[in-house]
Amino acid sequence: METLRFRFAGTTSPAPIGHHALVGVVASGNLEILIEAVPLDGAMELEIITAAKGFAPIWEAVLGDFAARHHLADLRIAINDVGATPAVVTLRLEQAIEALREGEGA
Repeated sequence: METLRFRFAGTTSPAPIGHHALVGVVASGNLEILIEAVPLDGAMELEIITAAKGFAPIWEAVLGDFAARHHLADLRIAINDVGATPAVVTLRLEQAIEALREGEGA
């Protein structure tokens, strides 16, 4: 297992502090994401626990693209991965943001 951590500056908080959402299942699409609105001085922090070692540059590219498109702030995102493709990662991140904005898991 490998643990990766990334932090990106953002400008938009998608939900009130304390709201959270969980999307995906590790066995379905090989990825689950827990997203929480927490005070992080305008940052988005991501922690990935993955069974696929050696893919940090790909994770950084996929997450950097996501951060650049959304400019999200005050979010902590935990990702549990068992070999999901970049497309599945992007899909699950989009689902997590939508679920958080809709108040699922608040």
